[in-house]
Amino acid sequence: MKTLFDKIWDKHVVKSITEGVDVVFIDQHFIHEVTSPQAFNGLREKGQKVFRPERTLATADHNVPTINQHLPIKDKASFHQVESLTNNCKEFGVELFGIGHKNQGIVHVIGPDLGKTQPGMTIVCGDSHTSTHGAFGAIAFGIGTSQVEQVLASQCLVLNRPKSMKIEVNGTLNKGVTAKDVVLYIISKLGTEGGTGFFVEYVGNVFSEMSMEERMTVCNMSIEMGARGGMVGIDEVTINYVQSRVHLSEDKIEGWKALNTDDGAEFDKSVRFNATDIYPMITVGTAPDTGITISKTVDDAAFITEKAKKYMGFNGEDKINQQEIDFVFIGSCTNGRIEDLRAAAEIIKGHKKAEKVEAWVVPGSMKVREEAIEEGLDKIFIDAGFEFREPGCSACLAMNDDKIPSGAICVSTSNRNFEGRQGEGARTLLSSPITAAASALTGRVTDPTKYLN
Repeated sequence: MKTLFDKIWDKHVVKSITEGVDVVFIDQHFIHEVTSPQAFNGLREKGQKVFRPERTLATADHNVPTINQHLPIKDKASFHQVESLTNNCKEFGVELFGIGHKNQGIVHVIGPDLGKTQPGMTIVCGDSHTSTHGAFGAIAFGIGTSQVEQVLASQCLVLNRPKSMKIEVNGTLNKGVTAKDVVLYIISKLGTEGGTGFFVEYVGNVFSEMSMEERMTVCNMSIEMGARGGMVGIDEVTINYVQSRVHLSEDKIEGWKALNTDDGAEFDKSVRFNATDIYPMITVGTAPDTGITISKTVDDAAFITEKAKKYMGFNGEDKINQQEIDFVFIGSCTNGRIEDLRAAAEIIKGHKKAEKVEAWVVPGSMKVREEAIEEGLDKIFIDAGFEFREPGCSACLAMNDDKIPSGAICVSTSNRNFEGRQGEGARTLLSSPITAAASALTGRVTDPTKYLN
């Protein structure tokens, strides 16, 4: 009896070095402008080529501006990194979706959307949120720059085999609860180290009933509980999503389904949660495990620290739904997909944002942006006073122009709320797109259920 993880791992072992340490073949390698320059320099210094360039795909996302992308990048460091990616890809024969390309976007958004991410694969990128791709029933995880060079040179990695963990959630979700709320709830119970050393498989009706984009949100944030990665089993939802993007043979589909965890397969650790215990969530500290229900007080967060409260400017007895806000950011590799934008637009339609709130909607890719425009979502956002921007990582992290000012509070659909993550001194509250949208309308942290039919 084997788990999904075991089956995929075993199929990709090129050579076992010692017990628990294997040389593993990598099916798909994604790169961006931040963690690849040193790797390409390493190849150049050694006189090596990219071994399997057709298995590497590049895009520019972290440093790109989200306004006036047709103009040169103003920030010198950002310009240099994007230019280096362009030159490296040209020199080493790697396909690149750069600024202005119809397929450009956040690496973890375009991979699935273009059919490059498929079940049963091993997938890596020099980015921790590569765990996103595990939603397809794939082993996907982030790697360091030295490992990026290893994959470019050999299409393999020397890896320690992680332990397995099952997280099961069954039952009926409450009104207004999204995939983001589910994963924030799980992290709030397990902590940022609860999954350390494990690769997680999410099971139960809550995950099987999710769309692929919802599953991607959950797997994206697996890393925030310390896990190596997260994955969901392969079913008709998975197959239909991939099949809508690439042609699949029946043999391939049946082969994928056979990878699913066997009945009776054992995990190293198992955890269960009840869906009825989950309500719309928001974080109140400087780690993703500080999530609470929107009706609760700051000290209801199990992992809140005094240091975090001081940085955030909160008192333990503060009710978070009374907290006024300054910014709202809807986007990132966690919640920058078309379903996220649709959900936010449904809340916002016919309303205006609070005058004091600055609100940005940043699609995860050019494809998502075009879909949103075709559906008229851009008009809904703009009419409500939101800025509808061009694709990029944007205010998820302070590597581009979209920084939150020091002291300002931002309700963000991204994945991390560390000190300075969105800008020096910025204070981040992580939430779902519908909670962010509702909060933008009122100017304070708001339960989205009041805006749901």
